[in-house]
Amino acid sequence: MSVLSANLGFPRMGANRELKRQVEAYWSGKINDSALLKVADELRKNHWILQKNQLGLDIVPSNDFSFYDQVLDHAFTVGAIPKRYRDVFIKNDDDLLPSALEGNKLSTYFAMARGFQQFPGEGSDLPVIDLEAMEMKKWFDTNYHYIVPEFEPNQQFKLTSSKFLDEYKLAKSFGVETRPVLIGPVSLLLLGKAIPNSPTDFKPIQLLEGLLPVYEEIVRHLAEAGACSIQFDEPCLVMDLDPKLAQSYHTAYCRLSIAAKKSSGEPIKIHLTTYFGDIVPNLSFIFPDLPIDGLHVDLIRAPEQFESVLSAVAKHPTLQLSLGVVNGRNIWKSDLNSAFDTVSRAVAVLGANRVIVAPSCSLLHTPHSLDAETELNPEVKDWLAFSVEKIKEIVLITKSANNGIDSIKVELEDNQRSVQIRRKSSKIHNPAVQERLKGVNPDMKRRRSTFDKRWTKQQEIFKLPRFPTTTIGSFPQTGEVRKARAAFKRGDMSKEKYDEFIKDEIKKCIQLQEKNDLDVLVHGEFERTDMVEFFGEHLEGYAFTKNGWVQSYGSRCVKPPIIYGDVYRPKPITTEVAKYAQSLTKKPVKGMLTGPVTMLQWSFVRDDQHRKLTTQQLALAIRDEVTDLEACGISIIQIDEPALREGLPLRHSAWKEYLDWSVDCFLLASSSVADITQIHTHMCYSDFFDIIDAIRRMDVDVITIESSRSGLKFLRPESFTYSNEIGPGIYDIHSPRIPRQEEMEHRLEEMLKRLKRDNIWVNPDCGLKTRKWDEVDLALKNMTEVAKKFRYKNTNRGIIAEFHYFVFKTDFIIYVGDKDVSLRRE
Repeated sequence: MSVLSANLGFPRMGANRELKRQVEAYWSGKINDSALLKVADELRKNHWILQKNQLGLDIVPSNDFSFYDQVLDHAFTVGAIPKRYRDVFIKNDDDLLPSALEGNKLSTYFAMARGFQQFPGEGSDLPVIDLEAMEMKKWFDTNYHYIVPEFEPNQQFKLTSSKFLDEYKLAKSFGVETRPVLIGPVSLLLLGKAIPNSPTDFKPIQLLEGLLPVYEEIVRHLAEAGACSIQFDEPCLVMDLDPKLAQSYHTAYCRLSIAAKKSSGEPIKIHLTTYFGDIVPNLSFIFPDLPIDGLHVDLIRAPEQFESVLSAVAKHPTLQLSLGVVNGRNIWKSDLNSAFDTVSRAVAVLGANRVIVAPSCSLLHTPHSLDAETELNPEVKDWLAFSVEKIKEIVLITKSANNGIDSIKVELEDNQRSVQIRRKSSKIHNPAVQERLKGVNPDMKRRRSTFDKRWTKQQEIFKLPRFPTTTIGSFPQTGEVRKARAAFKRGDMSKEKYDEFIKDEIKKCIQLQEKNDLDVLVHGEFERTDMVEFFGEHLEGYAFTKNGWVQSYGSRCVKPPIIYGDVYRPKPITTEVAKYAQSLTKKPVKGMLTGPVTMLQWSFVRDDQHRKLTTQQLALAIRDEVTDLEACGISIIQIDEPALREGLPLRHSAWKEYLDWSVDCFLLASSSVADITQIHTHMCYSDFFDIIDAIRRMDVDVITIESSRSGLKFLRPESFTYSNEIGPGIYDIHSPRIPRQEEMEHRLEEMLKRLKRDNIWVNPDCGLKTRKWDEVDLALKNMTEVAKKFRYKNTNRGIIAEFHYFVFKTDFIIYVGDKDVSLRRE
């Protein structure tokens, strides 16, 4: 017996984002169900053969593929389909059979992920359908988003999809034995939420007994198909968990181990997989008697757990230990010497047949391959490893463990040369940047006056109405925009023509916002590929890939830039575009920047210094941009920090340290301005109430924050208070459906139960980049109509009068009840 090599999950989109294009073609009606399924089968086949036959992996995963999200896949598989979708798409129980027609299932599945809207014309027999999408949330501390399962107190589970089995059988038909990947039943329930109006004492974990029969059925199906092992992902084991949950894990895996017995008597091996953190505080959940055959631990994010886990596993003679020694979340080459030492230590204690070499987590979070990166700086490229290269590293480490370090002598020498060159490279260290960091002092991290004093001054300048309206920043990135950008980068369009094209898009964007009577405008961000990549392209210390795409959610892919060295800003980035946009309107236009923590979180970050130092460098670069925007007359500046909560450590004990330095970095970036300059920020798709004190300490004048898709849960706690201005998102932008005024009115009424009327802004959940112009136009029209209705809503026996001067005092309007008279100033 020997050490084995394994992968926990492979990127789904394809080397050239083939899945993204085909899924979007399906959504737009250009291809049908069969065509989409055929593309998926071909991609899966290619990935299995690549990993097994071309790269030489021993253990290849299946069921790691998804059309949208693996958590949604599992909720769908066990029949956790909320009633609102069942009522529309599920006609009878036959529709829920695992072998039922896929087309009906795909419609249901994508409606859960994206929402669904159908408004037939007059005389049509089709019903009106208007379904909102399910909540979306960050996957632990990554930039991947998952769909949050919904559970009800009397939830009935039923095997609804055979995807897990179909993929296993398909791989087998190509001659590849795979290890199916399943989200463990405990983590699936812990990642979900109770439906609204559930009893306050109801927790989804209480449904475990009802869920387990479906999981047992899944295991039995795989056993009958000949599967040798199953990977059960239980990532929640790295979280702070109630000790009572130990019994839940014991109950679940005792039941599953019994179901795993094949008719031949040889059971399927159950491999329990953890990642993103340290499981030592929860080792008692696993040992001494959890009936599993293998345990995977992440030794990149939590190397300190190795000896404790090794000691615990050593006491169980047949238990295999999977070592996550190759970084599944970052793109730097592994130090093969270091990885070999770790694996050798495990082999010495356990024996070769009980050790598996693997990535720290699924490779979902890294790009496909370096093969396409022909334009990357050769020195920087030599430091990198994407998914394909990481599997090669895993195979090499395994080979060295089995045959001795000399068996990979040539590869090891090349690896160590690369590691040493990177460590000593002059590209990494910039003395001027390091010297500037020494000059940072506490005064640079605080505003000049308190919020109430700033608010008074800003009201005198802006004279915004009650319930001011705005958007988050981006507007539709149409095919024409992407085509023009590509032509410019290829050299097929001159800079002058490209700049004119961008100006035309900005003008159209300003005109649409003015037509819909928004109060604070944006320029639309048409010159930006991505909110992080764009700024990184204008900073030193960054490198950029041609094809380094990773999935963020659904078909949405991002191309994270690479921070390889000290970061600084050589020259202004956004001032010219901001000045041009402001010249087109008398209303204020926001300057749009990405905050330092989000620049960090959404990049592939250097691993040779503490993340705090890198973020401080980014903060100083953004601070320079803020100062220049203010100097050129931009008096509202938005510094987005959607990733602030995402970066929160998974263990509560580490929260304070992170929040202290991350908020300090935001303040360093934002606090150079005068009181009359209004600082905004934006956050989305996380549990923000967890960090409400840190959000208060950021001391922004206005925060816009995703709320509609998550059901306003940020505002739900009885203890919620927030004294600065805030714009909880009033409609979901990740769905193609047009929000109705009635639903936005309802949300605004709910906000008024928790927030002061004078502090509320009205805005969408997030940027409008992924939407179409007609969707944006109608949605913003509805949104501003709702704001106006509430702005002048009757109070005090039915009559109020409000006198309001617009920004440049060109108009005033007298509102009496629901009537208005507009008068032009003379």
